[in-house]
Amino acid sequence: MSNRMRHPLKLSALILSSLSLTACINLAPYFRPPEAPVPATLGTVDNDQKALTELGWQSFITDKRLQQVVDLSLKNNRDLQVATLNIEKARAQYQVQRADLFPTVAATLSETASKGLSNVGNNGNVSAGTVAASNNNSGNVSHVYRATVGFSAYELDLFGRIRNLNAQALQTFYSQEENRKSTQISLVAEVATAWLTVAADKKRLDIAQQTLKSQQDTYDINQKMFDLGVANALTLKQLQTSVDNARVAVATYNIQIKQDINALNLLAGSVVPAAWLPDSTLSSVALATPLPRGISSKTLQQRPDVRAAEHLLEGANANIGALRAAFFPTISMTTTIGTASTELDGLFGPGSRIWTFVPQISLPIFNAGRNRSNLTIGEKNQQILLAQYEKTVQTAFREVADVLAQREGLQAQLEAHQSLNGAAAEAFKLADARFKNGVDSYLVVLDAQRTLYTAEQSLVTLQLSDAASQLTLYKVFGGGWH
Repeated sequence: MSNRMRHPLKLSALILSSLSLTACINLAPYFRPPEAPVPATLGTVDNDQKALTELGWQSFITDKRLQQVVDLSLKNNRDLQVATLNIEKARAQYQVQRADLFPTVAATLSETASKGLSNVGNNGNVSAGTVAASNNNSGNVSHVYRATVGFSAYELDLFGRIRNLNAQALQTFYSQEENRKSTQISLVAEVATAWLTVAADKKRLDIAQQTLKSQQDTYDINQKMFDLGVANALTLKQLQTSVDNARVAVATYNIQIKQDINALNLLAGSVVPAAWLPDSTLSSVALATPLPRGISSKTLQQRPDVRAAEHLLEGANANIGALRAAFFPTISMTTTIGTASTELDGLFGPGSRIWTFVPQISLPIFNAGRNRSNLTIGEKNQQILLAQYEKTVQTAFREVADVLAQREGLQAQLEAHQSLNGAAAEAFKLADARFKNGVDSYLVVLDAQRTLYTAEQSLVTLQLSDAASQLTLYKVFGGGWH
């Protein structure tokens, strides 16, 4: 075998042996998921939490109109689109970082023109692939043509710097996936709550309209009595005040309903068809099965926002490994194989082959503490993300605790307000009858009417809170994303 044939084979063997060394050492600290800084359980863990966390929103939300609105929002909501695009962006960044694990091979075709050439062989080809300028001043212009394939400054990842940067990019990608899940869960809950708010304000509008009609009828009767000289002017003005207050309430709720629909349209990312909007009947839109009364910290740690924080923490851990590698030598290689000739038609002829192999070792000796400072920054960033992870778990724990506490007292509040509402309605009827029979003044009726109106509005607020708390509990449990 000729020497010309041995050189490429030796070069190939050297490259392969060098590549085999690129997975030797990983300087990143060992990563262990941190313990949750919260109690092991919250509330009474007496039913299957996994069943709830695996329950998709299509099964949890039972109202067909609301299902269509939620589906519309999942297709058009801009926040969810941004979260999805962030996933694609993180995936592309990971692919860019991963590409550094492999050499970038490029083909190059070049021409070099120079005045005066030396080291040119008799056959017109450039020997050893090099061209140097001569000292003669003949005035002749010579050309050298090269066609090469190779890679430049490919780093051998002996100490895991590139692999750890790749791992950090991968964890960022995973974090963005979890953020999208969290955004979707929040969006479903927000859309359902906004939809229920429209229903609640329509119910409040109905109450205001009924009050206005009742007060207007009473005013019309007393106006006729005043015209006949039976009723006095004071009573008529008191009735006028009651009617005007009811008119103000009707106008206020008409405006509020329009604003509620605007908010729902924003969440849906599109105009919600009128047929999908709720009526004034405020009822539960969620699955009727009892929701859990407690949760374990292990289940809580599977929430998408907690998982996203954990992925960022793991990525910061990998980044420390990359920063530690900066203290060790960097080994890189530049290699080309090709042909060169002073004549274009002889570029691929006999004797035109050239090759280069340039290994390089760079050892940090003095950089004014830059590497040490970068490592300190990475370590502090890891500690910051650890604290943020623990805060995320504590926040999730607090959200669940708040909803459980709210639901624990809601039923008792609803029963009390329903009783109060009934008593206020009876008191208003009695006061109105006594006024019409001339026993009491209209001030007694006004007071009873205000009490009834406040009780009816408070009952609507509690019914909305009860329906929304089911959605909130499903959200804070991480429903649908076990």
